[in-house]
Amino acid sequence: MKSILPKIVLGTCLVVGALALAFAIGAADEAAKVSSTPASPSTSKPEPKKDLRPMKLGAFSVSLAVKDLGASRAFYEKLDFQQVMGDAKQNWLILRSGETTIGIFQGVFERNTMTFNPSWNSQAQPLKEFEDVRKIQHQLQANGLTLTLEADEKATGPGSVMLVDPDGNPILIDQHVP
Repeated sequence: MKSILPKIVLGTCLVVGALALAFAIGAADEAAKVSSTPASPSTSKPEPKKDLRPMKLGAFSVSLAVKDLGASRAFYEKLDFQQVMGDAKQNWLILRSGETTIGIFQGVFERNTMTFNPSWNSQAQPLKEFEDVRKIQHQLQANGLTLTLEADEKATGPGSVMLVDPDGNPILIDQHVP
């Protein structure tokens, strides 16, 4: 006596395959009906227009929270960094090697901080045109980000915005010029 099991399995596979094909054809027909039906003006809402231009955050540097300004300066000078700005009496120096800029700050920041300067180029020279920190602030808030420091909306010129990334890293956007 031959087993009928292979015939049952084959029959089941054919039925399942036919059902899947019918479902796919029905779904395609329904999709075609929906896409060919014009939307009524009362029910369709236009997508909000997103500003597709990238934010102009400006020159990037890392602001390092250091324990000993002098020791840190000596260390980074061995890496070919030279002081370009700052005041050791105020516990901060800006060091540069080529296009790379770091700030060393003793007692100013609790943690190392990513810093953007929208009004400067990479050599800390003022830009003629730049995105104002208050506009950047609006874009960040529109993107759903929470700010820990906000620029004064009524002011013009210098201002700062701060936020923290998901890993707790502070990000400072610091505009220095009007």
